[in-house]
Amino acid sequence: MIFNEKMECLDKKGLSSIQSERLIKTVDYVHKNSKFYQNKFASSGVTPKNIKSIDDIVKLPFTIKDDLRDNYPFGVLSQNLKDIREIHVSSGTTGNPTVVGYSKEDIDLWSEVVARCLCCSGAVPGDMIQVAYGYGLFTGGLGLHYGSLKLGLTIIPCSSGQTKRQLKILQDFKPRILACTPSYSLYMAETAKEMGIDTKKISWDIGIFGAEPWSEAMRKEIESKWKMDALDIYGLSEIIGPGVANECLQKEGLHISSDVFYPEVIDPKTNKPAELGKPGELVITTITKLGMPLIRYRTRDIVTMNYEKCRCGRTSPRISKILGRTDDMFIVRGINVFPSQIEEVLLSIEGTEPHYQLIVTREHGGLDNLEVLVELNEKFFSDELKQLKHFEEKIAKEIESILSIGVKVRLVEPKSIERSEGKAKRVIDKRAL
Repeated sequence: MIFNEKMECLDKKGLSSIQSERLIKTVDYVHKNSKFYQNKFASSGVTPKNIKSIDDIVKLPFTIKDDLRDNYPFGVLSQNLKDIREIHVSSGTTGNPTVVGYSKEDIDLWSEVVARCLCCSGAVPGDMIQVAYGYGLFTGGLGLHYGSLKLGLTIIPCSSGQTKRQLKILQDFKPRILACTPSYSLYMAETAKEMGIDTKKISWDIGIFGAEPWSEAMRKEIESKWKMDALDIYGLSEIIGPGVANECLQKEGLHISSDVFYPEVIDPKTNKPAELGKPGELVITTITKLGMPLIRYRTRDIVTMNYEKCRCGRTSPRISKILGRTDDMFIVRGINVFPSQIEEVLLSIEGTEPHYQLIVTREHGGLDNLEVLVELNEKFFSDELKQLKHFEEKIAKEIESILSIGVKVRLVEPKSIERSEGKAKRVIDKRAL
C-alpha cells in the first residue's frame, strides 16, 4: 500500500515542478514573516527574486542548530505564538535546547508524512501498533501517534520504559507493529528471555526503529531475536520529527517525502554538492511548513542519495541508513571514527552482544587512546584468561583493520554495560579537548 500515490510516485519532471513552486512560496513566506530569515537573507545578499526554481536553492544560506539555540526560545518562528498549536523541545546536553513550533497545518502535515512512513513499513488500516517511543517534548511518541491515527491504526500509547509491562502488553494485546529505538528493542529481547518469553513466537511482525543511527548488522541482530522485519524511520525535531523518511520492505534506502522536505547532500568540508552516490551531509529545506520553516538545515547526518525508482513503485529519492554524524564523529590520532563502524565489526563476530561503549582518553604526552568495552554472550564468557585474551585480540584486530589505528578491547560480563530505554550512549570522551 502507498499512502499518497500521487506524490510518492511522481515522475522527476512533475516532482521538480512542485518543488520549485513550493520553494519559491516558502522563501517569500519566511522573508515576509521571519525576522530571523530577513536578517540571514540580507547578510547573504539574497532576496526572494533570486529564487526562480528549485535549482536556485544553492543560492540560499545554510541554517544550523546554533541558529536555533541562539534565537531561543521563539526567535525562528514564522508565525505569532498565538497561532502555534504545539511546541516540542530537543534534549540538548549543553546550552539552550532547540525549540520547534507547529501550526495546525503543520500537525496535519506531520500526520500525513508519518502515515506515508507507516505504509512504507507495511502497515495497513486496522493494524495495532505499540508505540514505545517517549511521549512529551520528544517528538517520537506523538509523531508516530499522529501518523497512526491518520492511517487508521489502533494505537497502544505505551511510551518508553516499564519494559516488563511492555512485554505483558505484547503478550496480551498482540499488536502487529512495534515502534521504538533499535537499542531498546534489543533490551526488550534481553528482558523477554529473562521472563521466559519465546521471542520467536510473538505477534510483532514489523518493527519501526529510529531516533539513533543503527547498522545493517544491528538489523540482523534484531531480526534474529524477534521474528519481524526491522525497518528504519528517520526524522529530526528541527525539521518535523519522525516522518522525514522511511524504509520500505525492500530495505534499499529510506524514501524521503521530497515534495515536503527537499534534500541535498553536501561535502561538509567544502559545503558544495557531494558527488552522486558519495557520502555527504544531509541538508533539508522544509517547503510546506508554516510555523517554523527551515531553509537548508544542516542535519549533521552522513548519508548517500539514490534517485532511482524503487522496486516498491515509489519514485521518491532514497537516503541510505545514517552512516554517521559529523557531531558524533570523533577523531583519534587524526582518524575520523564513527561508532557505527565499530558496531558493524562487533556484530559480525560470533559471541559478542550488541552492547558496547567507546572510551576515549589522552595520555600526558598527548597520545589519544581508544578503549572498546564489549559484552560477551553468556555462552562464550569464560573464566579462562587465555581464551578471553585471544578473543580480545581477535576483536581488536578486526577493528584496527577498519579504522587503521590501534585500539584496546576489554571484554566485560553480560549485562554489565548500562542499558537505555531511549537512545543508547555509545561514546565517553574523557579527553580535555
